[in-house]
Amino acid sequence: MSAAAHNHGHDNDHGHDHEHHHKDTFITKYIFSIDHKMISKQYLITGIIMGVIGVGMSMLFRMQIAWPEESFKIFNVLLGDKFAPNGVMTNETYLALITIHGTIMVFFVLTAGLSGTFSNLLIPLQIGARDMASGFLNMISYWLFFLSSVVMVISLFVESGPASAGWTIYPPLSALPQAISGSGMGMTLWLVSMAIFIASSLLGSLNYVVTVINLRTKGMSMTRLPLTVWTFFITAIIGIVSFPVLLSAALMLIMDRSFGTSFFLSDIYLAGEVLNYQGGSPVLFEHLFWFLGHPEVYIVILPAMGLVSEILATNSRKPIFGYRAMIMSVLAIAFLSTIVWGHHMFISGMNPFLGSVFTFTTLLIAIPSAVKAFNWITTLWKGNLQMNPAMLFSIGMVSTFITGGLTGIILGDSTLDINVHDTYFVIAHFHLVMGISALYGMFAGIYHWFPKMFGRMLNKNLGYVHFWVTAVCAYGVFFPMHFIGMAGLPRRYYTNTNFPLFDDLANVNVIITTFALVGGVFQLVFLYNFFSSIFYGKKTVQNPWKSNTLEWTAPVEHIHGNWPGEIPEVHRWAYDYSKPGHDEDFVPQNVPMKPGEEVLHH
Repeated sequence: MSAAAHNHGHDNDHGHDHEHHHKDTFITKYIFSIDHKMISKQYLITGIIMGVIGVGMSMLFRMQIAWPEESFKIFNVLLGDKFAPNGVMTNETYLALITIHGTIMVFFVLTAGLSGTFSNLLIPLQIGARDMASGFLNMISYWLFFLSSVVMVISLFVESGPASAGWTIYPPLSALPQAISGSGMGMTLWLVSMAIFIASSLLGSLNYVVTVINLRTKGMSMTRLPLTVWTFFITAIIGIVSFPVLLSAALMLIMDRSFGTSFFLSDIYLAGEVLNYQGGSPVLFEHLFWFLGHPEVYIVILPAMGLVSEILATNSRKPIFGYRAMIMSVLAIAFLSTIVWGHHMFISGMNPFLGSVFTFTTLLIAIPSAVKAFNWITTLWKGNLQMNPAMLFSIGMVSTFITGGLTGIILGDSTLDINVHDTYFVIAHFHLVMGISALYGMFAGIYHWFPKMFGRMLNKNLGYVHFWVTAVCAYGVFFPMHFIGMAGLPRRYYTNTNFPLFDDLANVNVIITTFALVGGVFQLVFLYNFFSSIFYGKKTVQNPWKSNTLEWTAPVEHIHGNWPGEIPEVHRWAYDYSKPGHDEDFVPQNVPMKPGEEVLHH
């Protein structure tokens, strides 16, 4: 502990110097801030803006699938004559919309919006640190994220159209600028944006890891950390391991596109003309992409799991069930997530033996996931449940994680996967298990930690409306997709009218789109609640949820350095709820042990 204690003293002096020396101007406070709390708000608000764009796109292309060839005034207004002549969406536009929708939701909303917001807000506050290990690098990581968001949005306005090779950007579509209109400048900007995004992600992740290892307050051992910090810590490590692989894939793709190499191209004919590429392989790109792409789904879902674990324990008024098993399952998921990527490639001509290896590792990852699900359910069992919006979204996340995860067992098995690969069944699976679950975790986190971020409360009744409409619409959209997927409906087709085989499924697509439009529009309730509460919400008390973790011991008014005097010292784990022998049903981590008080073995 000596190093931590030493840091602790040093940080104190630093915190005091800090208060005397400079007065923040608007620019240093809100724009180029090095305070982790401000940076987390910047991440959150940027993520919300990107989310509005991503969800808006999905509503547009769902209209196209439900009513193909129809003319819509809104297409004309939003997409213009070039991309929707006379209000009818072209197939290139459809491909571009699903590509950018996938990219924005996976990277810009769920990776940066979730990890960037909550890792930044909670790591220093929950481990008892004055700030991140490097405030300057933290600021740079946000600004790189902002820059990559801007480049991605700019790519929508390129004359030839944005990237259109799907969010997985497989070559040769993404590697030959002349392949389709979306393979030109839009694709180049996509690659530039992702390269900047990866740099941002790596800087952030390194900062999180160093902060958790080096800056814990006195008494905060690794087994006293809240599960939120554990998940952010492991998520950052997965990011450091896997993101550089995507960066190398993107750089090689840029080389293929602009400098005449052929890493991913071989023996290609375009309109009857033989192109001068030999020796590359598009399957190599798939390996590199999915080596990031699969850990990526855990980079997205683990922070949501951490937030949900914390919120379920707080609002059940009882300790989280199986604390150590939860940590072990996060470590197991982190390890296994790096050796399952091949299950995205069962029909790429992979050797069947290799397919069976990937099937085995993929089915193994169901075990730690199930451990988490059972532990959440057991935490809720016989608890004194406080049904606030954060709690509802957390329970919703457990629900979608289980229902979405069950279909993963089918897709992880090479023999079964071949039948539904690239159908709507896959879309149903991953939207439930990672898209909706991670979004629920994010909403739960926002409802729970909003008072910590902004010093005000969100409107509870609007929160209830937001939850119930979102929950019904999310299942309304993704549940029927399992059935049209099993009926063979392929994904990424902008119309199915040419296949009489699928005529009977047209009505189902109309139902799905109706749910999607209602659910999308109702997110305006959340946006109104969020932005109006920042200014007009009810002022919060210091510890509104009667929670045990250290962030609720810091004053409501934000100061750079988090605590005005001494940093609190930690005497117990984070989940002493309803502990016998105490007057209150919660005991914050900085309350010393009573003589004879037993330590609950977690």
